[in-house]
This record gives sequence, structure tokens and C-alpha cells, in this order.
Amino acid sequence: MNAAVRILAALLPAALPGLANATEADASRTIDLSGNWVGIAAIVIFFLAYVFAMLEESTMLRKSKPMVLAASLIWALIAAVYVSGGLGEISGSAFRRSLEGYAELFLFILVSMTYLNAMEQRGVFDTLRIWLLSKGFGYRKLFWITGIQSFFLSSVCNNLTTALLMGAVLMAMAKNNRRFITIACVNVVVATNAGGSFSPFGDITTLLVWQKGVVPFVDFFTLFIPSVVNFLVPALIMQFWIPTGKPASAGKAVPLRRGASGIIILFLLTILTAVSFEHFLQLPPAAGMLAGLSYLKFYFYYLYRTRIRPSSTIPAQRDTDDLEGAEIPGDPGETKQFFDVFHNVAQLEWDTLLFFYGVMVSVGGLSFIGYGTLASQLLYTDLDPTVANVLVGIVSAFVDNGTIMYAVLTMQPALSEGQWLLVTLTAGCGGSLLAIGSAAGVGLLGQTRGLYNFVSHLKWAPVIALGYAASILVHFAMNARFF
Repeated sequence: MNAAVRILAALLPAALPGLANATEADASRTIDLSGNWVGIAAIVIFFLAYVFAMLEESTMLRKSKPMVLAASLIWALIAAVYVSGGLGEISGSAFRRSLEGYAELFLFILVSMTYLNAMEQRGVFDTLRIWLLSKGFGYRKLFWITGIQSFFLSSVCNNLTTALLMGAVLMAMAKNNRRFITIACVNVVVATNAGGSFSPFGDITTLLVWQKGVVPFVDFFTLFIPSVVNFLVPALIMQFWIPTGKPASAGKAVPLRRGASGIIILFLLTILTAVSFEHFLQLPPAAGMLAGLSYLKFYFYYLYRTRIRPSSTIPAQRDTDDLEGAEIPGDPGETKQFFDVFHNVAQLEWDTLLFFYGVMVSVGGLSFIGYGTLASQLLYTDLDPTVANVLVGIVSAFVDNGTIMYAVLTMQPALSEGQWLLVTLTAGCGGSLLAIGSAAGVGLLGQTRGLYNFVSHLKWAPVIALGYAASILVHFAMNARFF
């Protein structure tokens, strides 16, 4: 492997005019490769990887595989060029900066998903679903209940989890009514993306912006009314096409499992800790989230120690983390009680986490090559910032909004706080324009098995675009002080 790297490093200066004398460059200077074959190759690699990621459902190839490979290839090309010019430390430092940004995001999401998995295991989401099923709501009322719940749930949960939860409710209640499922799923996608746009915890876009420090935590909530408008405008129009009648009810709601309420409280406390670490201690929010993970570990230890024991005598055992996840015979209603945090960590959506590694590290590499400067020049110098940010939202209907936001952040444009709030709103809500524009839409495409599809969502795109435009106008009207 070392021999191959040395051979590649030796050949690259000859292939790249002007790099043979790069050793004479100042150690702090970077090399613009955007017009070179290395830069072009990096763009092609990233594009192909993204195409394979988007075709995950048809190819059955998990999206993380092509993206992680793309990140590795892009940075291998960059490093080979810089090493050949004696500037290896510069490319190494640049890669570590991309890795540091991802590490903070990874740890934050890891804790958040662990709490959500713990809630799911304790029956929080099942209880909500069965409660809705037990009420016998009509189709129109169910349309509004699932939409409003999606809006507020996505402000603390990720949009994919929220959409899948509401999708399960809709499919359980009305899978035989195709017309209702189509409209209700569109409504859930719009509501989920809108709800995630005003909270730093609601979506990857807002989380990235908050962690970058360009918008204070409290100021995100100024997007609440614009986000409500983004959800309400299309919902008010779509409700007139909802069929009459109501689905059959499904019995009585079931109580939460032991420990569920405590986990919800600790999750809220964890969010408060993350905000306090960032606001008062100037530490990354991920540091506060990891402190919150320790809350959950100690709480699971408490649940294990106070568990219901069977009438027969259990042999004395050592107190270890393995025991916290051990099988507890004789506990009514459950075969096992998993009181081990690492059981919930194991259930994380690792493919998504690694996908974001590939995306963030790849985009960091493309920016380091020089494309970040070019894109920033095109969008935020040649165009008005408002026009640029509106276009960013439209592009997010085709490309994952987290990817788009990270690309904007790597450009480091000189924007007012009002414009940063605008691009947060547009990138978050713009993904609702198409079914493939957000994780929520993609998740429902797979869950509903054709009842909700790309074309059925596209039919409502003009209505969604109306809500998109209205939310932007409301933002300018209400948050003019930030511009």
C-alpha cells in the first residue's frame, strides 16, 4: 500500500502542471484543484455515489456504501497531490476539520437516537398509535391530528422517525383507502419537514446551523410561525379532497411500559443540558448530549435493580452491564427487559449515520479542492442572498437537505442572521416539494408500498410551493430585525 501511494505521489506532479514546484509554496497555502482533472474526478465520484445512494430502493445497495467509498477516494486524491508537493500536513489538517465536524454531529445524533429507541422499546410510540386507533376519528380529523402531531414531534425527533410513526398509524387505519393515504402522507411529509425547521433538534439542517454557531439557540424559534404557515397553507387546501367517513376503531389504548415516563423526562433534561453546555459553558452541544446519555445509563441501572423478580429464587449474580441486559424471567407482559443502553445504541440507524459521514467528508473535500469558493461566488456574490437561499431550498427537493446545508456552511458566506434563518427555513422545508427531497418522504415511499408514490406527491407540488413561498414572506415580515 505504501509503495502504491509513493508511486501515485510521484506520478501526480507530472500529470498536474505547476505542482512540481509546490514544495516551494508556503505551508499555509492551499492548491486550487477545481479546474484540474483531480477536481473533476472528485466531482464525478461524488455524483455517481449520490446517484447510487438515491437508487437504494431499486438497487438494494445501502446508501452508506457508495458515499463512504466516495469520501475515501476524494480525500485519497487530495492527499496524494499535497503529499507530492510536500504539503501533506495541510491536507491532513483539512481532513481532520471535516472529521471533527462530523464527530460532533455523530455523537449528538447517537444520543438522540438512543433515547428514541429506548422510548420505542418502552412502548411510547405504540401507545400513541393505539390511542389514535382507539378513538375512531373520521378521515378529516385524522388528517389534522397526524399532521399536527407530525409537526410538533419532528421538532424533537428526527423527521424520518416521525414520518414512519405517523405512516404506521395511517396504514393501520386506512390502508384500503388509497385516496386518503395519498393526501395524508403528503401532509405528514410537509408537516414533518416544517416542524423540524424551527427547532435545533428537529432536523440535520437546523442542527448543523446551530453547531456552527451562526444562529443562537433561542433565535431558531423565530421560525415557528413561518414553519406553521408552511404546513398550514397546503393542509388547508388539501383537506377539501379528503374522503368522507371514518376507519374502524381498534379497541382500547394500552398503558405505557415501566420506565417510559422517566425516559421522556430524561430526554427533555438532556436537551436542556445540551443547550446549557452550549450557551453558558461555550462547549459543543454534543458534550451536553453525552452527559444526557449518562442519565439514561444510570436510569436503566435503577430500572434493573428495582425490576419485578419472579417468585422463584434467582441465583446471585455480579452487577455488570451485561446483567442489565439479561433476560428477566417471570416479568408479566415482557419476555425480556433490556436495561442496557448499548442495546439501544445497537439499534441505531447506522447506515444513515455512515451515509452522513460520507456526505460531510466528501463535501468537505470538494470545498477544500476549491468548489466551495466557486459555489459561494456563484450563489452569494453574483446573486442576491435572498435569491440564493430560495434556490437552495428548491435544490433541496432533489438533494438531501442536510447535504445542501453542509455545503452552504462550508462556503462560509457573509450572511446576516436573518439570511441564515432564511436558508435554514428553505433548506428544511424545500425538501417537501418532491417525495425524494427528504428522509421523511423517502421513508413513506417504502413504508406505504405504492399507495403513496412520487407521482401522487408531485400532483400536490404547486400547493406545497404556495406554502413554501408564503413561509418566506412571513419570515421577512416577522423577522425583519435580523436582516
